[in-house]
Amino acid sequence: MMVGIPNKARAVVIGGGVSGCSVAYHLAKAGWTDVVLLERKRLTCGTTWHAAGLIGQLRANQNMTRLAKYSAELYYRLEAETGVSTGMKRVGSMTVALTEARMEEIQRQATIAGIFGVEVHRITPEEVKALYPLLNTDGVVGGVHLPNDGQCDPANIAMALAKGARMAGATIAEGVKVTRVTEGAAPGGNRRVTGVDYIGPDGPGHIEADVVVNCGGMWGRDLAAQNGVTVPLHAAEHFYLVTEPVPGLGDMPVLRLVDECAYYKSDAGKMMIGAFEPKAKPWGMGGIREDFEFDTLPEDWEHFSPILEMAMNRMPLFQTTGIHTFFNGPESFTPDDRYYLGPAPELGGYWVAAGYNSIGIISSGGAGMALAEWITTGEPPFDLWDVDIRRAQPFQKNRRYLKDRVTETLGLLYADHFPYRQVETSRGVRRSPLHDHLKARGAVFGEVAGWERANWFANEGQEREYRYSWGRQNWFDNQKAEHLAVRTGVGLFDMTSFGKIRVEGRDATAFLNRVCSAEMDVAEGRVVYTMLLNDRGGIEADLTVTRLSERAYMLVVPGATLQRNLAWLRAHVGEDFATITDVTAAEAVLCVMGPKARELMQAVSPDDFSNAAHPFGTAREIEIGYGIARAQRVTYVGELGWEIYPSADQAAHVFETLVEAGAGLGLKLCGLHALDSCRIEKAYRHWGHDITDEDHVLEAGLGFAVSRKKPAFLGRDAVLHKQDAGLTRRLLQFRLKDPQPLLFHNEAVVRDGRIVGPVTSANYGHFLGGAIGMGYVPCEGQSEAEVLASTYEIEVAGRRHAAEASLVPMYDPKSERVRQ
Repeated sequence: MMVGIPNKARAVVIGGGVSGCSVAYHLAKAGWTDVVLLERKRLTCGTTWHAAGLIGQLRANQNMTRLAKYSAELYYRLEAETGVSTGMKRVGSMTVALTEARMEEIQRQATIAGIFGVEVHRITPEEVKALYPLLNTDGVVGGVHLPNDGQCDPANIAMALAKGARMAGATIAEGVKVTRVTEGAAPGGNRRVTGVDYIGPDGPGHIEADVVVNCGGMWGRDLAAQNGVTVPLHAAEHFYLVTEPVPGLGDMPVLRLVDECAYYKSDAGKMMIGAFEPKAKPWGMGGIREDFEFDTLPEDWEHFSPILEMAMNRMPLFQTTGIHTFFNGPESFTPDDRYYLGPAPELGGYWVAAGYNSIGIISSGGAGMALAEWITTGEPPFDLWDVDIRRAQPFQKNRRYLKDRVTETLGLLYADHFPYRQVETSRGVRRSPLHDHLKARGAVFGEVAGWERANWFANEGQEREYRYSWGRQNWFDNQKAEHLAVRTGVGLFDMTSFGKIRVEGRDATAFLNRVCSAEMDVAEGRVVYTMLLNDRGGIEADLTVTRLSERAYMLVVPGATLQRNLAWLRAHVGEDFATITDVTAAEAVLCVMGPKARELMQAVSPDDFSNAAHPFGTAREIEIGYGIARAQRVTYVGELGWEIYPSADQAAHVFETLVEAGAGLGLKLCGLHALDSCRIEKAYRHWGHDITDEDHVLEAGLGFAVSRKKPAFLGRDAVLHKQDAGLTRRLLQFRLKDPQPLLFHNEAVVRDGRIVGPVTSANYGHFLGGAIGMGYVPCEGQSEAEVLASTYEIEVAGRRHAAEASLVPMYDPKSERVRQ
């Protein structure tokens, strides 16, 4: 046992980079003084020490901006608290656009910043030159300037956090390598961490702990794999160059020239340029050697030279100033360029904060705060789905998949973030049984959670590629045709990517009644739309639950949230006798939707599909073609329709049967883009955008899915309290009065001239004739009439557009078409 390391702790943090130091600091500040941080070598020796130290608060959305803003505020006050110099300089930052498309993107980001109180200014090329005289502004369209951004000394930020953690009572030990996270059985048959084994200077030891946090950076994946925990990340080589001293060079704003894949930073009289090249070099595929500590990787001038050539034109000082340092070091990247935070679904008490995609400094302060609150209170401070570890799919631990994907993800950080942009590497992993059938008929695929999904269908002779822009993309008319086919005729969607969870056993009904907001003790064959709520009345999931038999239910969830939903259910099963099984791959899902859906169903099956025989919200087994399937009468597009669940082996036959019979009815194959545009017209909520774990079910307008008659269910008290206290905000649907502008999400909702929040989700309403969005507006003490009496606009990239607002769906508000 090494002196100074306790044999028992409340939490053990693994990894002494900025992430681990932040987690330890915030846990200790929260009152968990018996926290131990173990670092295999020395603090910051992995990637923190060579980070660029850019403090940029502008992130892709609301909550990521909140975390980055918190980091900046923390780092600015940390030196006064700990006495450790952090090198923080509020020099500001600029992002400069060389194309109109990029200008549109950064102006949209500026709108997000404005929503959340981050000071931001849109600037002209002349103002860019005034702020950055060294810059050649040829071709510059404009930019945005954030005066409160800055730069820091990354290693000293970590050291200051470590000192702050010690001052609050935490133990930090260097030269101590964790060899294994130990685990044991927990109630309900689940697994749970029991502590860590380690090797220190004095030999092996063990710390007993209820919580272990993996902050292992690029070592995090392999460490997690020892316990069957999925942390998909892979290191890539990451380059920057530092010049010799430049006479007269003072503090300059951090400059991001993303169109040339570069950022610039002045520091100590020298100029740095860093690269986010379009095709990166994976590193560490075969593992990381044992003695890796403050290591650098070999120079690669050939790889870096395209970036440097652009820099010599853009900033002529690079033509005449010598090079002091050419640096290459590893950074870890995730498959979707978002880091991992939260509880691992596979193992109780195992938490993760890793995979920062080269933005670890600005991310770690907020991430440590959020994770510490999540660990100590049981709830995150706000919705963190963007970075939730439970979005990771088990297959993504595959190292070949990660190696190929990381070549793209580094460069994507600086690529144009066009709406609907699809990744290009490591594709084709998960396919529906209908994949080739759809491909032969013109499907253009997107990818979600590894699933290849038909997003739209190309016409004969039309290219099967995305042409990205901020305007109407090349598939806009295809989406319109598919959308209108669903509204006026009949469309067919392949939704096999739905997550399917079978819950069965003696206590299945009691268990589901405890975790679901709606009544689950319903007749066999009944389909119920319900929520999984947390103690605050926030929405952990929305789903349909079908009672298959007395003791068996089928839960259907979005494919992207399956792992999260499984983890939630397993964490709450407790002493109930019920099994929870992922059966996603067992069944395909074909959705027949539209006014002619009944005609098509009757053409392929001898069963009765009348309202009397098969009413809305019911499921039953049907004959279809030569096979059988379960048909559920529900909809996510707002039309008459059925979801058909054949076993995977019969899916192709069912598809062929439907297509053949549908030829005379004008059946149209439809993609996910049309599905989304139909659902937004009907104001159906989308989890992760319109509804999250921080959005109260009543304020989201989903009170109809909550049973007030049940004596007890998770979140009931919060529902009753909100019902009595009144709502503080409401989710509204908006339609732009001008049919030309487009909405995607994260535009600003403007009420009576004042920005009140973001658009949570949006698409084009082809039937309603304009862009449709959703968003929350404050309503405390106000009637519905008062809320709707306001004047509403939506701000898009700095321009405001008049909008009409509604509390009920603008399309078929009474759902008469669904029940026809």
